[in-house]
Amino acid sequence: MEYQRQNHFTFLRLEKGEELLEALSFLCKKENIQAGMVSGIGATNDVTVGLLDTEKMAFCSNTYTGDMEITSISGNISQKNGEPYLHLHINVADESNRVIGGHLSRCVISVTAEITVISSDMKTQRVPDENGIHLLHFPKS
Repeated sequence: MEYQRQNHFTFLRLEKGEELLEALSFLCKKENIQAGMVSGIGATNDVTVGLLDTEKMAFCSNTYTGDMEITSISGNISQKNGEPYLHLHINVADESNRVIGGHLSRCVISVTAEITVISSDMKTQRVPDENGIHLLHFPKS
């Protein structure tokens, strides 16, 4: 991973074999980014996405392999128990241009990824609701 930061903007490039969530978590810890938004594009050959089954209140995920373009990564950064909490969604397109998307659980970069992080001085936390879903919470100052 290479990156450059200026004020609240960080641009990073991930290399082949890097896992996106691990790299972003490392960046957030190193640069003390506690809140912000994430956007990006790139390529993957190993991605796990999912969704919340609202009837069972259980997370369901699927892993996809093969060459795929990352057409969109979007989400936010907050804190949970003093650690970075990345809530990201991803869309990927296969060789037939079929798009698969959902909540991002894992993404290994196959060529490169270009990610933008816009950080904020805002204080945010993740707090579980009655179903155990970690919702975004804004502590009182």
